[in-house]
Amino acid sequence: MSASSAFNDEKGGSSSVGEPEYGHDPASGGIFSSDYKRHDDLKEMLDSNKDSLKLEAMKRIVAMIARGKNASDLFPAVVKNVACKNIEVKKLVYVYLVRYAEEQQDLALLSISTFQRGLKDPNQLIRASALRVLSSIRVTIIVPIMMLAIKEAASDMSPYVRKTAAHAIPKLYSLDPEQKDQLIEVIEKLLADKTTLVAGSVVMAFEEVCPERIDLIHKNYRKLCNLLIDVEEWGQVVIINMLTRYARTQFLNPNMNESLLEEENDKTFYGSDDDEEEEKEKKAEAPLPRRKPYVMDPDHRLLLRNTKPLLQSRNAAVVMAVAQLYFHLAPKVEVGVIAKGLVRLLRSHSEVQYVVLQNVATMTIKRRGMFEPYLKSFYIRSTDPTQIKVLKLEVLTNLANETNISTILREFQTYIKSMDKDFVAATIQAIGRCATNIGEVRDTCLNGLVQLLSNRDELVVAESVVVIKKLLQMQPEKHSDIIKHMAKLTDNIQVPMARASILWLIGEYCEHVPKIAPDVLRKMAKSFTNEEDIVKLQIINLAAKLYLTNSKQTKLLTQYVLNLAKYDQNYDIRDRARFIRQLIVPTEKSGALSKYAKKLFLALKPAPVLESPFKDRDHFQLGSLSHLLNAKAGGYQELPDWPEAAPDPSVRNVEVFSLLERVATLTSVPEWTKCSSREKRKEKKVEKPFYSDSEGESGPTESADSESDSASGSEIGSGVVGSGSRTASEESEEGSESEEEEEKDKKMMTAKKELKKPVQESESEQSSEEEEERKRERKKSKPRKSESDDDDDSESESSRSESEDSESEAEVKKKKKAAASRPPAKPLKKESKKEMSLLDFDDFEPAPPPHVTPLNSFLSSSLVTDLEGLSLSDAALSPATLSPSGAMKSYELLHRIRGEGLSVEYCFSRQPFSPDANMVAVQMQFTNSGAADTKSLHMEDVKLQSGMRVKEFPEIELLPAGETATAVMGIDFCDSTQAANFQLCTHTKKFFVSIQPPVGELMRPVFLTENEFKKEQGQLMGMNELSEKLTLDAECRNEHAIVQRVTAAANLSRVPCGSDKECRFAGRTVTSGSLVLATVVTKEAASAQLTVNCEKMVIGTMLVKDVLLALTQ
Repeated sequence: MSASSAFNDEKGGSSSVGEPEYGHDPASGGIFSSDYKRHDDLKEMLDSNKDSLKLEAMKRIVAMIARGKNASDLFPAVVKNVACKNIEVKKLVYVYLVRYAEEQQDLALLSISTFQRGLKDPNQLIRASALRVLSSIRVTIIVPIMMLAIKEAASDMSPYVRKTAAHAIPKLYSLDPEQKDQLIEVIEKLLADKTTLVAGSVVMAFEEVCPERIDLIHKNYRKLCNLLIDVEEWGQVVIINMLTRYARTQFLNPNMNESLLEEENDKTFYGSDDDEEEEKEKKAEAPLPRRKPYVMDPDHRLLLRNTKPLLQSRNAAVVMAVAQLYFHLAPKVEVGVIAKGLVRLLRSHSEVQYVVLQNVATMTIKRRGMFEPYLKSFYIRSTDPTQIKVLKLEVLTNLANETNISTILREFQTYIKSMDKDFVAATIQAIGRCATNIGEVRDTCLNGLVQLLSNRDELVVAESVVVIKKLLQMQPEKHSDIIKHMAKLTDNIQVPMARASILWLIGEYCEHVPKIAPDVLRKMAKSFTNEEDIVKLQIINLAAKLYLTNSKQTKLLTQYVLNLAKYDQNYDIRDRARFIRQLIVPTEKSGALSKYAKKLFLALKPAPVLESPFKDRDHFQLGSLSHLLNAKAGGYQELPDWPEAAPDPSVRNVEVFSLLERVATLTSVPEWTKCSSREKRKEKKVEKPFYSDSEGESGPTESADSESDSASGSEIGSGVVGSGSRTASEESEEGSESEEEEEKDKKMMTAKKELKKPVQESESEQSSEEEEERKRERKKSKPRKSESDDDDDSESESSRSESEDSESEAEVKKKKKAAASRPPAKPLKKESKKEMSLLDFDDFEPAPPPHVTPLNSFLSSSLVTDLEGLSLSDAALSPATLSPSGAMKSYELLHRIRGEGLSVEYCFSRQPFSPDANMVAVQMQFTNSGAADTKSLHMEDVKLQSGMRVKEFPEIELLPAGETATAVMGIDFCDSTQAANFQLCTHTKKFFVSIQPPVGELMRPVFLTENEFKKEQGQLMGMNELSEKLTLDAECRNEHAIVQRVTAAANLSRVPCGSDKECRFAGRTVTSGSLVLATVVTKEAASAQLTVNCEKMVIGTMLVKDVLLALTQ
């Protein structure tokens, strides 16, 4: 029998004696209990060729592990199946190996090569599982292999594998901390990942391995803020906590100007009435220091704005994380938004309530006002556990003020009748704190507590006595009646703390009850030997105080008490009796100290301050374990103090050097032109690299040489028409072209010239006729005028793009294309002037000749239009379509009747605002229709939503009657359609006006190739994608009309597309640079589908409405 049981134990089973069978429940694993050969069967199943048997065996083995059975002897049989092709079997094998790899290190190391093969498996789940198992093997010898695997997985195409790599980093770090430097490199790489799946995991790895390396976060800060809404819930918690610490080191305290007032409020909150009066006097004498204006950093605002929607998360941890972020980082006036979210969590489980209430109790000390509207949410239910009740009491006490104290005290009266004694004791203490903090109700609270002294429940009476004792210390002379009443209670109250409190009160204020105190001492002397130690000590103190103040009546009683104490069993009481006898009864041996006995015993003692136990907890980060325990837990990171001066905000700007390097590479390498005809022309045809690059990236449009030639021909045609077409004499100078290609080019250019209104002659006649054409253009209809304006805008945009430091991605792309079209080392003489004007950027020293200047607008218009993504089809484009922004719509700011002759219109010029790239340029036109001159036109009293900024237009000193003036101002709308309100002032009048942008004007165009568009669109799926079906307007059934209407509604650029039924557009928001992608797919019978992908869901929703309106009306 013993041998059998030993065998069963060794195998991981147990004897059948005394253990029930679970044969009918396979999941329980009890089916193995009676069969001692079960492992042999499992081994046979694992050696089988059938995947179904292997899977069944692995399920049983994992069931054994789950029940705590020992399955380690199956290790060799399981390891053999690591290479199994069935994914389900592989997963379970990996689960088993993670459990036993550390125990069976030698055998686990034999399977390392299999894991390494698994890391290169086509299936992403297998690659991730292999890495997970490899990182779970706690063997130091394989650290280099693990490191290599993590580095490879960090570059994997699958976000799921990259996420697993991020999870493996802390495991490797705990195994070998010396690998920290290499792991930081991997973390830095993964932090740059744009996938939401990876973000939370890599920030967790960052927090575990190198939380002090704040510099790794700088470049990824804005990306993390924007991705936050789409990260999984636990990732959101980790990122928010990390960003809270980051923000405390990088931004200024938004409440710096209120710190002085806050300190004063803290002092008076727990102080007495006298303290409050003194504080008021000091406040009146010392004026407040002059406040420095505080301007919130846009990145600080970005964090607050992007975390606010998460207060509606279903996950309590996320809501709590956002709440602590706002409490530690937000301006005082904005913290109130978290109250509603936290109150919502009070409907959750008791464990969640406990944590939330701990944090609310801390918040209510400094931010009492934000929870006052939700006072009733903290009322106590009979079903609440005791710890929840006590915390709610704490919050109610913190929220108590002069206006709501009567309501709160009525609640407290109900709570005192509860059967929960601990809760009743806490309620009485809460009443005492309310009385301490609010002087107006001190007498009311005292009277209420005195009434409780007649309560039948001894614990209620005892707690009341303790609280009354503390309250009486504040004003003892007014309440001698209460002291007398409490003296009578010594006959009935048996709770030691209460009896000790009464005796202390009588002894401390014996001069207020001179007749009662000796009698109390007499009664106490009778029962001295039966009292508790704490009461005996107070009896000795009472005897000593009465001996010093009324020795005639109490001398003998005091000696009697001291004699009893001299032989007490407790040495503390014996020592106290000897000490007091020597002090109060002078003898020859007494020292000089006995002279000061009265001063020692009857000295004035300060009243105890009844403070909240949560008063000093806010130095711990809210929501942390350390805050919950009120003690620093292991691994806790202190919340940094705010910096005195703001660190450099430019560290968070994303660099563009890599793109510039690519531009230099592209200009020097000619192999990127694919067609043989272009190979021949690249020497002298300067436009070719520019256009062939865009074609090379467009993909499907270059299926054959003939197609690519026709596409390039159409592009050349459009480009040449816009830039002043070259004559046949110029074309003939290019000796490297075939005659057939020349014929194609000539035909294309002739077709384009007929469509284009400004007829352009040969180079000798251009300079004079271009001037006249431009003048005629301006006098024509509004769309034509807007086109020429847009040409000017695009020219100024291209001329500024290289001189600005903070370049957008679109501008970098334009530079790349423009730089690629630079002329060769020996350009043609006749074309050199044109090329210089085409590339009239700030980097070029020589200025173009004066007569070429009018040509600039056409050249840059063509350049910008092509960059914006013209269709590569042969169809001719109308001039209106070539303008990316369409007609500029004007809005009325001030009507001439309201403005008393002064009328103001404004439009969004869609050109970069040079002083600040994050601002939208607003062009304002002032017209003086009155009889008198208008002087000193300027702005005042700008009122903006938080985060918005304005760059005022320069003051217009004089606007004569009948004249018109133009000015440009910049507004940072902070990616919102909130209005900017301000006063428009003249020398005599002030007019309140406001500018509200359509959502389409909050963007700037960005150039993307078709492949880049598809890649970015793939990353903006799910909540970031909005689709709507629509019926196109009768006049909007062709591609060009759709492009015109979409670009008129939103400042987006056209993206090349191989399909004629699909139009794509791209842009970025001006402030945050969030990507905005729009797609219009036309279908049969005038139906179409509009899809908008945007990182900011609110902007995406509004843009869908505006574009729908434009296409359907």
